[in-house]
Order: sequence, then C-alpha cells, then structure tokens
Amino acid sequence: MAIRRIGQILVDLGYIQEEQLGLLLEEQRRSPGELLGKMAEGMGLITEEQLAQGLAEQMGMQVINLRETQIAKEVLEHVTEPMAQLYRIIPVHFDKDSNTLTVAMCDPQNLSVQDELRTFLGYDIRVVVATEADIVDTLEKFYGGESESIEKIVSDMGEDTDLQAAAEALNEEGAIDLTHVEALADSAPVRKLLNMVLLMAIKDQASDVHFEPFEDEFRIRIKADGVLYEMVPPPRHLSFAITTRIKVMANLDIAERRLPQDGRIELTVGGHPVDLRVSVMPTMFGESCVLRILDRSVVELDLNNVGMDEVVMRDFRELMKKPNGIILVTGPTGSGKTTTLYSALTEMNEIADKLITTEDPVEYDIDGIVQIPIDPDIGVTFAACLRSILRQDPDVILVGEIRDYETAEIAIQAALTGHIVFSTLHTNDAPSTITRLRDMGVPEFMICATVEGILAQRLVRRICSQCKEEIDPSDEVLAQLDYKSRDNLNGEKFFRGRGCDVCNNTGYKGRIGIFELMIMNDEMREMVLNKCTADELRVAARRHGMLALRQGGEKMMHQGLTSAEEVIRETIVEE
Repeated sequence: MAIRRIGQILVDLGYIQEEQLGLLLEEQRRSPGELLGKMAEGMGLITEEQLAQGLAEQMGMQVINLRETQIAKEVLEHVTEPMAQLYRIIPVHFDKDSNTLTVAMCDPQNLSVQDELRTFLGYDIRVVVATEADIVDTLEKFYGGESESIEKIVSDMGEDTDLQAAAEALNEEGAIDLTHVEALADSAPVRKLLNMVLLMAIKDQASDVHFEPFEDEFRIRIKADGVLYEMVPPPRHLSFAITTRIKVMANLDIAERRLPQDGRIELTVGGHPVDLRVSVMPTMFGESCVLRILDRSVVELDLNNVGMDEVVMRDFRELMKKPNGIILVTGPTGSGKTTTLYSALTEMNEIADKLITTEDPVEYDIDGIVQIPIDPDIGVTFAACLRSILRQDPDVILVGEIRDYETAEIAIQAALTGHIVFSTLHTNDAPSTITRLRDMGVPEFMICATVEGILAQRLVRRICSQCKEEIDPSDEVLAQLDYKSRDNLNGEKFFRGRGCDVCNNTGYKGRIGIFELMIMNDEMREMVLNKCTADELRVAARRHGMLALRQGGEKMMHQGLTSAEEVIRETIVEE
C-alpha cells in the first residue's frame, strides 16, 4: 500500500489548512531535501506533538510519551550508549517470546534504521513514535552519564558465570553441537561487544579490525591511519563465540573451522553504506578474523585531496590527457593506489568518454563507470576481462592490477590500439617498475612504446591540526634524514602532534599521500631499450625533475603536514 503524504495527513487531522499546505509545498520546492513536517513545525504551524502524531499516522505506528513511560533497566541494556546516540533511539520494551525489541524514534520514516538494528542486535524491531525533545531528554537521562565502554562490557562478560559455563561446556565437547554454538554466538553480551567494536571502528574511520586467538588470550586490534591499536581483550573462552557471531553476520559456514573463508557484511551506519570484507583463517588456537572496513562516506574521490604537490598534480593531469598509453600507480598494499586511481577516473568521467574498470574486488561504486568484478573461480581473470573489454569500445580502461605476463600483454595491446590504460603494480618506487615489467617477460620495446608515466606513492599519517606544535628535532632524527649537521637545516621547521582528545592522544589524525612521478621521455626510453638498471633510470629521472619519495616526504614534513618519524618510516634515503 502506498504511504500517504505527510502534508495531506496533517490536513486530515485538522492541524493545518489546505492553503497552508500549498504554501508549505511551494516552500519545499524552493528548498529541496527539506522535510515538509519539520518545515511546518519550524514555521509554527504545528507543534512537535502534532508532528509525531502525523508521522505515526503515516507509518501506521503508535505514539508514545517517554516522560510517562517506565523503562526497565534490563531493557535499556539491550542497546549500548553509542548505538542509542548514533541512531537516536530509546529501547522501551522487550518481548522474550517473540524476540522483539520495541524502540522509540522521532523519524520513523527512516526505514533503513530498522534493518540496521535488526542486523546489529539480532532481534525483530518494532518502532513507536516519540517527539524529538522526548528522545533527546531520555537519551540524556539514561545514556548521558558514564557511557558504557568496551572495558565495562568485557568486565561484565568475564564475570558472567552462565556465559563462561556455556563456553567451557562447548569447548569440552568432542563433536560441536551447532545449536549450542549459535545460541552462544547469539547471546546478548557477545552481540553487544561486537556491535560496540564495529561502531567504534567505523566512528574512528578505521580500515581494519583484527580478532586474533592466542594460547592464553583473545586479542582485538583496530587499525586506524595505518597503525594497529589494541583494545581490552575479551575473555579467552569467548573467542569461539565471537568468531562464530562474525561468521553468522557474514553468512559463512559456522561448521567449517579447518579452511579459510571469505565473506562480506553490508551495513548502513548513520545513513551511509559501510561494506565489511570478512576474512577467516584457521590458526593453531582457533580462527583469526580480519574485517576490512570500506566506508564510502570517508573516502573523498577527489584528486585535489590526495596530497599531491602542485607540480606533481600538474604533470599527472597532463598524463591523464594523453590519447593512449599506460599509466601505472605503484606501492605496497594499503598505500592508497586505488583511491588515487578512482580519483583520477572520477575526474575523467565525462559523458563523451566510456570508462570501464576490472577490479578485484570492486571497492567503490562510481556512477557512469562500467565496473567488472574479478572472479577467478569461474575464469573471470584480469586477462579474460581485458580481452572482452576491448570489444566494448572503451576510451579509458582501469585494470585493477597487472599480476602476470598475460595481463601485461593485453594491457599493452589496448594501449597500442588507442586506449589509455590505468593499472597498479607492487613495486618499491617508480624506476623499479620497469625492472618488474621486464621480469614478467614484457619486451623492452613494448615498455618503451606504451608506458607514459609511473606514479609511486606511500601514505603517511597527518599531524593532528588541533595539537600541532613546532619542535627541535633530535640528532638521531637528523642523522636518519641524512642531514650532516644542524647547520644544514637552513631554517627549515619540524613539527609533531602533542596528543589530544581529537586524535585519541596519538598526535595524528588522518593520512596523506607522498608521491614520486616518473614521466618517460626519449632519453629514458633509449636507456630502457639498452637494458639499463633501475638505479641508472632513477638518476636520469631525477635529472629531469623527478622528486623522490623521500624528498616529497621531507617537503610535507617542513610544511607541518606530517612528522619526521613518519617520513623515515615510509621512505628510504636515495643513494
């Protein structure tokens, strides 16, 4: 049945007149995206209580007055403080028989919240409507004091004798009873801990969450800005239950504990989609789980925001305008290659050009670009896809990664037949990429004919802007940066993050790229044909203006964007 419009409902309830509805609709046309009910309330045409009544009528729900409702403490415990604050919900009743949790909301038309809560909590969700003021007051009353922390949840789990007995009984059994496994994985403490960890990781813009079983402990670590941080470890006997809960959410086989498994969990947190890639690996002491977090709201696919120097940005954009050829982006795993390439494609994504990508996996969905996921199990490899892509009349092609000679050969054919091809390779710097292609079996004349430019990159942590301070570097740092003495500093400044609440006392917030762009010219092509070494090519590239990774990092370091320690950690001194 079609949902009735809120404006007509407010008229039917006698809260506004038809003329007032016409004015509201006219105002809404001038302000697209504004909710009509909130506009009516803001203009003083209706009260907050009348808006709640109208929304309840629209969605076929009940209205509740939270000020007059007694809420049991055990009901409140079903929803953690971060979840209640994030979704602006109040749990008001729990029915054990039907496994249904009733929650109060002020925006019941946001139907995705019910699905998210069902995924996170494992209950059926029933929604009732309350006013926004009621929700805010009740959140402050019940969740505004000492917020529930991971430490408290872990402590409560350790003291829960029933949970411990159930876990130990399960571990002692020879054959695993899947009913007991699912019951334990579905228990409220296990769900609560996992929900808290995931929400915290997403809120902190973490890239990965690691669940690692060892002989005497079960460790949880979150990777944010490229560095792992350990959380309070939960009781060792619950490792099986937590791992099983992750496998249930990812639709993996909970009975299979001997083989690696991969899956995904799709969530919508706070109104934006979050994709969790799940990898489960058997170890000596249980299954290790790693969750890769792909939060599309965090990544800005804008070439202006990746951190390129103005000169490098100008030269890279010139490469992007080439009618054909291969542009390679290199660096280790997790160095931001994909983000750089997506940003370039987003900039090139015009109606006049056809862009096709083949990726393993497709990480971000971009409107207007044909994206093909790789699946080697059914023969959909980079090489096989690339052959078919050439029949699709593309202008720009992205090959997720050149892994073998076959893929390199077809990419070269595509470049020779008038296409611009973007791809990635795992090499330490730009000049050594030529050596890597040569090792794959690509002939030197093919490399010279097609490769237009190579961008090497690393990610360094950005100094927190709230606690940045200028420092005097130590002699050890200067030695590692290859300064012969302090006299060579020439007034250059060094900075660090002191540590504050904004950056969780790390001194860093976010990451930024450092780049090395090698543009092929006639001299360098001649050197490649003559089988030059990577070192010889590096010298020639620097003679023609290439800024090495270490030099680019030092430039950012003196600008106060990153620290000396980060530059030393991510780059090497060029001989």
